[in-house]
Amino acid sequence: MEQVDHTTDVVVIGAGQAGLSAAYHLRRTDTDFVVLDHAKGPGGAWQHRWPSLRMDQVHGIHDLPGMALDPAGGTAAGTALDSAGGASVDTAESDDSRPAAVVMAEYFDRYERAFELPVLRPVDVIAVRRGQDDRLLVETPTETWAARAVVNATGTWDRPHWPYYPGRETFAGRQLHTADYTGPAGFAGQHVIVVGGGTSAVQLLTEIATRGNPASTTWVTRRPPVFVDGPFTAEHGRAAVAEVDRRVRAGLPPQSVVRVTGLTLTPEVARARAAGLLDREPMFTRITPHSVVWADGTERPADVILWATGFRAALDHLAPLRLRAPGGGITMAGTRVVAEPRLHLVGYGPSASTVGANRAGRAAALEIRRLLESRPESAARTMGA
Repeated sequence: MEQVDHTTDVVVIGAGQAGLSAAYHLRRTDTDFVVLDHAKGPGGAWQHRWPSLRMDQVHGIHDLPGMALDPAGGTAAGTALDSAGGASVDTAESDDSRPAAVVMAEYFDRYERAFELPVLRPVDVIAVRRGQDDRLLVETPTETWAARAVVNATGTWDRPHWPYYPGRETFAGRQLHTADYTGPAGFAGQHVIVVGGGTSAVQLLTEIATRGNPASTTWVTRRPPVFVDGPFTAEHGRAAVAEVDRRVRAGLPPQSVVRVTGLTLTPEVARARAAGLLDREPMFTRITPHSVVWADGTERPADVILWATGFRAALDHLAPLRLRAPGGGITMAGTRVVAEPRLHLVGYGPSASTVGANRAGRAAALEIRRLLESRPESAARTMGA
């Protein structure tokens, strides 16, 4: 007999943008649910961003449903509507110069309290598996929840991607990932290699080169970067989402959005290009204790290698469900997992953006509500008996 400490209609795993969006819409459908978040406090992945990342450097943030962020990029402004569209909560004034990690953590904290979302933390989910009575079992080191449906919103921050190149293990200098970066201090007088073709790579390289006083910086990418002049438009967003959606529907792993949208040529990026800071080199082929080496024998000294090489979806706890398709991904229909209709992934694939996470949270909540209404509790228990 399986051990069950708690029963509920829905367990939401993760309290980032996608998880809070799903929780907001579940609350509006009057569904019994709980949110399990492994972080020590509110803020999702934002609370882990490097301290020097200010709100005025962050692009593409979308409001959580029901509570506005200041459109200038600061903390929340104005009021937050309750789930009935009535009561409000006062919010702080904007301040673009504040760290994004602090601003967004405050915003998420206010949001959770304003809508009285049942977030439990810190709770580490170690496994989700099929249980009795047509339920999914969500296991933690100390307790188990039996749920009729699960919304997984664990994001990617906990799974930084470290690509392997021959000799990496012999490198005598410092290697760090975007997830480890804390600011431009500590790079003075050093030869810094930044690897990666995304927005984070451009931001960190520019910051280190202009504020870290390094001996040299080198930008290395697998593909030539494509800079896009002008604002990031709705058309860019739709093209990116459509391409990622095509892949996950085919059971393939989602790819980087930058491969579809290109790099936005902001004024800061334009200045860095003009200064020669973003002169890109192709990928090196091997690493020595004190350098990186290209296929033609070109060698460049290296004291630090910063891997701005992205993240992978944090889905190891779903392994007992055996969801992987032959293509290596998880076949999706919207937010629903085809191989397990009681499971929804939000903040995954085409919904891995703030606006996409909001829409995915709403879609998952509504579809789960229809599932629960079509399979009353008594019927579900009879089927699982």
